[in-house]
Amino acid sequence: MERTVTEPFPNLFRERARAPCRTSRLVPSDRRTDRAARLPLRLRGVEAARICSSEDTARSPPAPGTRTRTPASEPRRRFASRGPARSSLCRDPGATRGPREGGTLADILPEHRATARPGDLRASATRPRVGVILAAGRSSRLAEVTGHGSKALLRVGGPSLIERAIRRLLAEGIEQVVVVVGYHAGPVAAVARRVAPGRVHTVFAERWELGNGASLAAAEPAVAEEDLFLLVTADHVFSEGALEPLLTVGRPAVLVDHAPDAEAWAEGTRVRMREERAVAFSKELGDPAIDCGAFVLPREVFDAHRRALARGDASLAGAVTELARRIPLEAVELPPGAWWQDVDTPEDLRKVRRLLRRSLTKEADGPVSRYLNRPISSRISMAVAHLPIHPDAVSILAFAVGLASAWALWRGSGIPGAVLATLCSILDGVDGEIARLQVRTSPGGALLDGVLDRLADAAILAGLAAWTIAEGTDPAATVGLAVAATTGSMLSMATKDRIAALGIPPAPERWIGFLMGGRDARLLEISVCAAIGRPVLGLAVVTATSFLSLAVRLLLTRSTLRGAWPGPG
Repeated sequence: MERTVTEPFPNLFRERARAPCRTSRLVPSDRRTDRAARLPLRLRGVEAARICSSEDTARSPPAPGTRTRTPASEPRRRFASRGPARSSLCRDPGATRGPREGGTLADILPEHRATARPGDLRASATRPRVGVILAAGRSSRLAEVTGHGSKALLRVGGPSLIERAIRRLLAEGIEQVVVVVGYHAGPVAAVARRVAPGRVHTVFAERWELGNGASLAAAEPAVAEEDLFLLVTADHVFSEGALEPLLTVGRPAVLVDHAPDAEAWAEGTRVRMREERAVAFSKELGDPAIDCGAFVLPREVFDAHRRALARGDASLAGAVTELARRIPLEAVELPPGAWWQDVDTPEDLRKVRRLLRRSLTKEADGPVSRYLNRPISSRISMAVAHLPIHPDAVSILAFAVGLASAWALWRGSGIPGAVLATLCSILDGVDGEIARLQVRTSPGGALLDGVLDRLADAAILAGLAAWTIAEGTDPAATVGLAVAATTGSMLSMATKDRIAALGIPPAPERWIGFLMGGRDARLLEISVCAAIGRPVLGLAVVTATSFLSLAVRLLLTRSTLRGAWPGPG
């Protein structure tokens, strides 16, 4: 069981009271204790930036938009939050040190970090376990949309940009997320912490107005002992799977778009590459590739930022360019079919919403889903994804509508049964779409959806059979036809799932969909036959198309195996 601790951070570093703290400030708790003053210097809580103080005092932060410097003679100012703030650091029972014993992020994470010799970053095969999200900017170009608030709180396809960024990183296997806040720090930090309590931590960047480089510097205490960490910005939206090649490269790298459109190239940071390595980053370069706003960086990037800052360059591009001069930075290509979008203008906002809606269409969708259901279901999903609706609730609703369709067909009410069957088919897409929009897909949800779909299918076919018998058709023949239709529909789906479970190359499901054997097509066939009052025809058509699709899928799968038919077990 995870434990959470509440950490006060007053006067932790008395020995540094005379040195001005220019890096960042914590968004700490109002609670202060004398015992905290005795904590060792090496304590670096995940929500703590360096705190330099000569007296145990607290003052309100400056208004957003003003720069501050803390003289050595002036007591350290603290950012006071509303009420006690909890750091929610996870402590594994087997961990050797926790935050109260002077532990760092590496000590607090459930598994001990992989070790590598300093400077041997190319040999490191570690996957980043910590992700840093920069969410400190003002975004003046979106001021009319945000009401002069932080664009990190803008809702895009349901969740806000900061929620989407956090969920994307967690979905990609990141264990702990550090969010750097600045402009409107309080609201952004509050939303970020609610996404995954105990796994999301916030750091306040004092000098956020200088740009993303200064915001990155604020995260140094949180990742100082990590060999590699993932860095993204809150205003970059990534499709599912876009970050995977970057996370698995195992060494410092940047995600690069080699073929951006003209608008993205004009706005983006260009990347100069030599032998598949990034060597320079700047908006002034003429190179065709641009970075996607996602990096895997070593802790040496903070030294690189200080060197760039000494030359007057406080930007993130300056920091990574300086880093690339000393450490190889691999350029990882955006994977095929993946996309990303930087949200800086109202037009970018409209574009990312279009991209999200289009991404709801699956490659394996048959013609009924692609051309009939998705245009309706995707608009429903985009309209309701911001509501506190769990995808499992939509799965249950679709199942209930399917049972209502079965009951109407049982009673011989063809038109209501057809309408409800069509609605059930549309809602069957909404649950998965909401899950993808909210970045909340899970094996458990997929299992529940699959089980409920099979039960609803069986009930609807039973309703058709009862209607057929009520019309005077031979009961034995009707039962046989209903069993065949149910068996064919179940086997068609079960075979596809079994092929995926065995790791066999899948058949071209998009083209098999034209045989009308998928669930979306079956429900359409039932709806049409019910609407014209021919239930027995519905059973016959479902039987034929299901077994035809099953046979073609098996034949195509066997051909991909080149005759090596898999044995049992």
